[in-house]
Amino acid sequence: INDFSYLHTNCFELSIYVGCDKYPHESELPEEWENNRESLIVFMEQVHRGIKGIVKDVHGKGIPNAVISVEGVNHDIRTGT
Repeated sequence: INDFSYLHTNCFELSIYVGCDKYPHESELPEEWENNRESLIVFMEQVHRGIKGIVKDVHGKGIPNAVISVEGVNHDIRTGT
């Protein structure tokens, strides 16, 4: 569903697997956290990269359904309502 959401709803969803066992035992979770903590935190910090903002008209009102294109990126997005 991640690809569908990104392509058709502008919602970027992720599934992250940090090991081969999809459902590790509860006793293994602290070790899995320690093994992956730093990389997951650095990954989450990446949310602050890129372009972000609010699309407004000359009166400061939001523009619903405006198309946003980035040169070199083959995926336009639209603002919300």
